[in-house]
Amino acid sequence: MSLPTDPRFRELQQSLPPGELRLDDATRAAHATDKWLASHLPDAVALPRSTASVATILRFAHAHRIPVTARGGGVGYVGGCVPVNGGIALSLARMTRIKEIHPRDFVAVVRAGVITAKLQAAVEAKGLFYPPDPASRADSTIGGNIVTNAGGPRCLKYGVTRDYVLGLEVVLADGTVVRLGSRTHKNKTGFDLARLFVGSEGMLGIVTEATLKLLPRPPFRAALAAGFSSPLDATRAIQAVFEAGFLPCALEVADAYTLAAAQKHTGSTRLAGCEAHLITELDGQERSVRSELRQVEAVIRRHAPRFVERALGDSQCEQIWELRRVFSTALRATGLTKLNEDITVPRGRLVDLFAFTARLQRKHGLPIACFGHAGDGNIHANVMVDTAQPDAERRSHEALDALFARVLAWGGVITGEHGIGLAKLRWWPQAVTPEVRRLHATIKQALDPLGILNPGKFI
Repeated sequence: MSLPTDPRFRELQQSLPPGELRLDDATRAAHATDKWLASHLPDAVALPRSTASVATILRFAHAHRIPVTARGGGVGYVGGCVPVNGGIALSLARMTRIKEIHPRDFVAVVRAGVITAKLQAAVEAKGLFYPPDPASRADSTIGGNIVTNAGGPRCLKYGVTRDYVLGLEVVLADGTVVRLGSRTHKNKTGFDLARLFVGSEGMLGIVTEATLKLLPRPPFRAALAAGFSSPLDATRAIQAVFEAGFLPCALEVADAYTLAAAQKHTGSTRLAGCEAHLITELDGQERSVRSELRQVEAVIRRHAPRFVERALGDSQCEQIWELRRVFSTALRATGLTKLNEDITVPRGRLVDLFAFTARLQRKHGLPIACFGHAGDGNIHANVMVDTAQPDAERRSHEALDALFARVLAWGGVITGEHGIGLAKLRWWPQAVTPEVRRLHATIKQALDPLGILNPGKFI
C-alpha cells in the first residue's frame, strides 16, 4: 500500500481545503484503532468538513483504487473502523452541525459527526426526544450510530437507531452523492434504501447527513434499582414484569462479577452482598408513571430482592444510571483484558444464558461478566482474560466458540449492537448461511465494485 509520501496523496491534499488531509505520523496513529485490540496505521487521514470534500476524496480513491475506512467517534468495540488495508482513514468528526430541529415536523437534520448526547440535549431543550441512547453517547457520533445500528437501554420501549432514520445523505464509493428517504414519518416510494445503509459498517457508502425522527419528550420518568441474592431471582423478576403487562422504558441487569468490579472501582457499599442488580425505568405522564412504578415495585418484591430503591424525576434517575454507566470502566480497571461480546438471545432464554455463562466460567477458568439490556435479550457477556497466562488466548477462543454456538442454537445472534467488524470475523460464517453471505456480497459488489470501502471486514 502507498506510503504517506506517495505523490498521489499530495495531489489529493492539494484538491481539498487546507487541513482536510493529514499525512503526519501523530494523526495517522490517532486514527489507527478503536476500543478493540486491533490497530493498523492508515497512509493518510481525511478530516472533511463538507459533503463536497467527502465526494472529492471518494472520487479520487475510486480512481486510484485506494482503500477508504470511515470512522465516527472511534469508540466501537469490534475494530470496525480499523484501516486494516491502510489507505485513507476518513473521519467525519468535523461535520458537527445540527442543521435543523423542527418541533412541528418532529425531525432533526444533522451532520454525521454530531455527538449523540449533544443532539439529545439540543432536542430536549425544545421539548422533544431522540430516544436511542448507546452507553457511549457522550463520545459516539450519529453517523457511527447509524452504520452500526446502535442501541442502548431505551431500545426496549423505543427501538434502535434504525427506527429513527427517515432519510440519509450518502456518498457512494465512486463519489456520487445520493439523498435517500425523506422528512416524512411514512414513506413507501420505492425501496427503503436509506435503511440499507443502517448497520452497513461503512462498507456500502459514507453517511454524511441524517434526517431523524423525533418524539414528544416524556414529561416524567422514574426508576427502581433492586439488588438480588442470585441472577435467577433477577431474571425471574424480569419475566414477571412483562407477564404483568408492563413495558418499561429500560430494564437492565448486571451479575455478581460486574457488581464487585463496580463496587471496588467506586468505593460504594450499596451493592454489598448482591449477586445481581436490576434497573427498571418508566416514563410518560407523571400520574401514570407514579402509579405504574408502585405496581412494578410490587411485582419485583415478590422475587425476594435484598433491597429496592426508588428514583423519581431526572436527577434521581441519573444517580441510578451513573452506576450502570461505570460498569465497562470498572471491568477494565480490573487489569484483565475485556472481550465485550454483545450477544442477543430470545427473551425467553435469559435465565438459560446466565446459567450457561456460569458453566463456561467453571469449565474454562475465565470470569465472564454479564450485564446489559435484559428487556430485549441483549446481554454484554464480557470474557475477562489475563493475557499474561500462556494459554489465555486458546481458552478465551474456546469459551467464545462455545458461547456463540449456544446462542445461535437458541435462535440468537452474535451481535446485537456493535457489529461484526474484525472482532467477530471468526464466527461470521456460522452466524449466517452461505446464501445470505452471497446476498451480502452481491449488494457490496453493486455499490462498491472495486471493494475500496472498509476492506478486510466481513464481506
